[in-house]
Amino acid sequence: MYNRGAVNPYVDSDIKHDGSGLSLKAGATTVELQNFDINPGKNSTLYGDVSVNGKVAAKHANLFTLDGSTLKPMTTSGNTATLTGTRVLMSSTAAGLLDKTFKTTAVKAGLLIGIATIVVNTK
Repeated sequence: MYNRGAVNPYVDSDIKHDGSGLSLKAGATTVELQNFDINPGKNSTLYGDVSVNGKVAAKHANLFTLDGSTLKPMTTSGNTATLTGTRVLMSSTAAGLLDKTFKTTAVKAGLLIGIATIVVNTK
């Protein structure tokens, strides 16, 4: 475990989260964001596959930006280590695609989607 500021980036990895995802629906349109590939390092980006009404719209698209400036210190308990506090923000790419798909201007880059938590087994 590193002390914050001792290394940059503090979190550096590539987390493939096959089977992950979320659905967005308005009227007859359903957008699926799936198979997240998370790079919490220097690029701090979450990529994923996008489908609209069951048809592939984009593979490995830049969906969310990860803002680690609010990251809390790592905690450990038993055989797990937990990092939490990273803000998940809508990317400009995803905002544009969603606005176009849903025929709106409501989705903006930087929109707070949620707070990320990473839990890993240490043994």
